[in-house]
Amino acid sequence: MAAALVLLLPFLFSYAHSLPSSLLSDFDASKPRHSRLLKSALQRQISDEQQAELWTPLSNQGWRPCARPYSTLAALPEKSEGYIQVFLDGGLNQQRMGICDAVALAKILNATLIIPHLEVNPVWKDSSTFTDIFDVDHFIDVLKNDISIVKEVPDEYFWSTREYYATAIRATRVKTAPVHASAYWYLDNVLPILQTYGIAAISPFSHRLAFDNMPDDIQRLRCKVNFQALVFVPHIRALGDALVSRLRYPRDTTETDDRNYLTKVTDLKDTKGAGKFVVLHLRFDKDMAAHSACDFGGGKAEKLALAKYRQVIWQGRVLNSQFTDEELRSQGRCPLTPEEIGLLLAALGFDNNTRLYLASHKVYGGEARISTLRNLFPLMEDKRSLASPEERAQIKGKASLLAALDYYVSMHSDIFISASPGNMHNAVEGHRTYENMKTVRPNMALLGQLFLNKNLTWPEFETAVVEGHKGRQGELRLRRPEQSIYTYPAPDCMCSSIDI
Repeated sequence: MAAALVLLLPFLFSYAHSLPSSLLSDFDASKPRHSRLLKSALQRQISDEQQAELWTPLSNQGWRPCARPYSTLAALPEKSEGYIQVFLDGGLNQQRMGICDAVALAKILNATLIIPHLEVNPVWKDSSTFTDIFDVDHFIDVLKNDISIVKEVPDEYFWSTREYYATAIRATRVKTAPVHASAYWYLDNVLPILQTYGIAAISPFSHRLAFDNMPDDIQRLRCKVNFQALVFVPHIRALGDALVSRLRYPRDTTETDDRNYLTKVTDLKDTKGAGKFVVLHLRFDKDMAAHSACDFGGGKAEKLALAKYRQVIWQGRVLNSQFTDEELRSQGRCPLTPEEIGLLLAALGFDNNTRLYLASHKVYGGEARISTLRNLFPLMEDKRSLASPEERAQIKGKASLLAALDYYVSMHSDIFISASPGNMHNAVEGHRTYENMKTVRPNMALLGQLFLNKNLTWPEFETAVVEGHKGRQGELRLRRPEQSIYTYPAPDCMCSSIDI
């Protein structure tokens, strides 16, 4: 039964995403749920002191990327044990973590890594390959002293393809790797396959390598991959740089160039946030909304649409659905709507002159749901508003490239904030921690409880938000057991000033 369901999932996703629009969008997403707070937020006054504190970069926290070499393991072995091939599913950031783990595993097994295969996502149907997204030559060059890497399956193993492993049980495919398996598990179960056949294909390989009880140098190698070896292809970096420049240096409306971008820089000297911008990762697509089992204020039609979608995709296996909306919100288990994240930003002190970049693939409810956020932050931009049609054509329809662009812009923003936890949030937060950059972590439980209180005044809401987010703006947190090294890079990837 389980195997059959796995085979059916791509078809279920396709079916759900092709449901009539009346089932997915026939609801009123434009009506504010928190009209009293919104009215006050639109009239908010932010002091100069509050603005100055808001935009002040993080101070030195006593931790930085280690100056000494990442890896001091033995040199590459004269003879490789064989080839490691991994198949990575999920979105861009889940695949990114899998790539880092694959490099570490190749080192553990003294194997040669074949450039990882990225599965076609059943939701976004994106067939982008590793070389479409990441600079493969840079990847190989940075890691050349750590592991051997080849770009393609060697000729003698031409048969080792995704299609080959999909048709029957194969001796060279490992499909039983436990989630967060230890290094010893791979030495016991995968190394013999390498030594017998010369190649081992591991699928699935998402979250399949433990974060604990690993040699320090293996941990450092994972960090090296994530923070140094994985850079996006040149055209994504170039477009990202262009968007960042347009966000930092907005143009005057009196003159335009041939790309409809303004040619005269506006005088922003009197604005506290001049030349600065915030990236908001608005993770609010219909998959997230349905899986959360929360009520988002779209009325009966929306509840019906989400229930139908939830049943098709997850066959009723949504644990959250056993709780009431109030219980879910008070526990911080509901993603923030565009309206709610806008109220959070306003309460933290961002004014209506704040330049806000919206990093998001598709928002459930469309522009109707975003309109309240746009009213609060009229200078909000996104890929469509900042990039020309010609620039967007390079990444149109490619969810992974769109996500890569958002990741790049996020890493160049003054402040990053995500509307709910997830792989993008975790990856960017970890990377910005590594670079000591300001990142706001919403206090989901607090916000859920505040939004449930319909009698709350704006001063009460503002005070609670500010107090509840002290210590949640990029302050370094050391990784605890079982936590991801990619979200919490200290102490595995970073050294304290005492050790430097």
